Amino acid sequence: MKKLMMTAAALLLVFMLLMTACSNQNKAESEATASQTDSVAATRATADEAYDPYAEDNRYDIPDSMFEKKDGVDYGTLQKDVSYYSSVAEDNKQVNVLLPAGYDESKSYPVTYVYHGFGGDHNTHLDTDSYLVLLYGNMLHDGLAKPQIIVGMDMYTDKIADKESKSDEELRFIYDKAIEETAVDLMPFIEKTYAVKTGRENTAIAGMSEGGAKSLCTGFQWLDKFGYIGSFAPDTGVIPTEYYKGTFWNTPVFEKFPQPTAENTPYYLYMTVGSEDPWNIDCTLYYRDQLNEMGVRNQTDYVEGFGHDEDFWRQCFYNFLHKVF
Repeated sequence: MKKLMMTAAALLLVFMLLMTACSNQNKAESEATASQTDSVAATRATADEAYDPYAEDNRYDIPDSMFEKKDGVDYGTLQKDVSYYSSVAEDNKQVNVLLPAGYDESKSYPVTYVYHGFGGDHNTHLDTDSYLVLLYGNMLHDGLAKPQIIVGMDMYTDKIADKESKSDEELRFIYDKAIEETAVDLMPFIEKTYAVKTGRENTAIAGMSEGGAKSLCTGFQWLDKFGYIGSFAPDTGVIPTEYYKGTFWNTPVFEKFPQPTAENTPYYLYMTVGSEDPWNIDCTLYYRDQLNEMGVRNQTDYVEGFGHDEDFWRQCFYNFLHKVF
C-alpha cells in the first residue's frame, strides 16, 4: 500500500511538472505572437519619425489569403462611379473611392491615387470585392498599412462619349493628359469632398504598365504634391529610350526626369518588374539607371518568376501600401 502511495505521488509530481512546462511554453508563444504584432504596429505607427522604407526589402511571397474576404474584417466603404468635372477633359469623369474601415469625417486621412493599365478604367483594380479592396482591408486589420483613402482613377481624359472609337495611339496621348488632370481637377475635388490630409507627405500615386509610366510622369511633374511614387513594370514613354523607338509607345513626356530638390525628393520611390515580363524589363531598368545617375534614391526590384499581370500587381500593391505614409 505504501509503495502504491509513493508511486501515485511520483506520478502526480510528474504530471504537475508537465503542466507547468506546457503553461510556460504557451505563455512564451503568446508573448512572442504579441511581440510580433506590437512590432508591426510600432513600425507603421512611427513611420513619420523613424521608419525608412528603403531599409526594408520588398516581399513577393504574399499568400493568397491576403487577397481573400475574411469573417470579422471591415473592408471599409467603396463609393463607386463618383462623378466630378474635369476642366482638362471638358467633361465629367468618374472615380471609385475606397474609404477605410472606421472612416470618420472629423479626422483626416492621407490619399493614394491609383492608375490602371492600358485599356482599363477606374474599376480595374478598385471595385466591389476586388483584390485591392480585400488586400487593403486585410492589411489595415492586421496593422500592416496606415488608414488612408484610395482613389481608383480613369486615365481617359477626353470626351467620354467618344471613348470607344479611339485607337491605341489616340488613347496613349489621351492618357498623357491625366498627368495634368490628376493634379488640376481630381485632387482638389477629393480634398474638397473627403476628410483628406493635404501635402506631399500625405499623398501617394501608383500604377502598373501604362499606369506605371503615368505614375512616374505625374509624380515627377508634381513633385511638390506627391511624396510617394509606385511604378509597377512601367511602359516606355516617360523619357527617351531605345526601346520601341519610333512608335507612339515611346514618345516621351519628359526629355529627362525633372531633378528633385532637397525639399521635394520623394519619401519613397518604388519601381519593380518581373523576370517574365514580355515588354517592360529593359525600360524599367533603364529608368532605374537614369535615376541612379541623377542621385535620386529609389528601390527597384527585378523579381524572378513574375510576368505582366494581376498576380504581380497584387504583390506590388502589398509592398507599396505597407510602406507609404
